[in-house]
Amino acid sequence: MLAIAAAAVFGFALLLDLLDTNLGAPDLFNWNTLVLIGLLLLSLYLAGVGRGPGGGGGGGGRWYRGRRPGRG
Repeated sequence: MLAIAAAAVFGFALLLDLLDTNLGAPDLFNWNTLVLIGLLLLSLYLAGVGRGPGGGGGGGGRWYRGRRPGRG
């Protein structure tokens, strides 16, 4: 989930850069701030904070624990 949020922030920062706009608040929504927010979200995702791939409830990995029926 954090990686998706980081991708959205990076996409929004790219649009702001391409359209050369500051949304009326040049100190709050500048390109550098959005990139830093995106990098923060991406680093939290890579550090394992939040729900990532293979983590909790129905993710990847081995879901069946114990002895499988029909195997000798």
